[in-house]
Amino acid sequence: MGEIEVVVSDFGGVLTTPLLGSFIAFQQQTGISTQALGEAMQAVAEEDGDNPLFSLERGEITEIAFLDRLAEGLEPLLGHRPQMHRFKEIYFEALDPNPPMIELMRELKAAGHRMAMLTNNVREWEPLWRPMLPVDEIFETVVDSGFVGCRKPEARIYELTLERIGAPAEACLFVDDIAHNCEGAARAGMTAVHFRDNDQAIAEIRQILV
Repeated sequence: MGEIEVVVSDFGGVLTTPLLGSFIAFQQQTGISTQALGEAMQAVAEEDGDNPLFSLERGEITEIAFLDRLAEGLEPLLGHRPQMHRFKEIYFEALDPNPPMIELMRELKAAGHRMAMLTNNVREWEPLWRPMLPVDEIFETVVDSGFVGCRKPEARIYELTLERIGAPAEACLFVDDIAHNCEGAARAGMTAVHFRDNDQAIAEIRQILV
């Protein structure tokens, strides 16, 4: 393994609390289960040819269009068309920063590593998620799927990230809480750490960067 020069971190689920907590909060406040959300997205995907969340994260559809399609998919499951307008507010109210990983990123930057963020996110959500963390203080490059038209684990988004960083893949360490995204990074030539919890991920990252 060559020397790692750049650390590329995911946002949600790595630098924040687990995303599942947000979906549980949505279930508690609306009565719509995570299972129903998944079934509705699958039904819409079968009709449209793509998961609506994936289209949203690529910036191909607006948040309003996504929520409308999701409500349509939920209607036959619930027996009524639900109101989805508070989806993002509930989602972010339940999402908190993850201090141990944020402090690790600060430490790595101070040690001389270049820092980048690669996130599957939503264009309209940027005003909500960026203020949660010291993004611009830590990361010199931010690649947000909602603005670049591709998403993890698609090959193009890793290629784009490497282009913007200006470093070879073998010089990059990638951290994500989704196994498929880590596999995509590995296919691109990066070293990948699958974040499962703070202790495990921090130990693996430190071992790689020794």
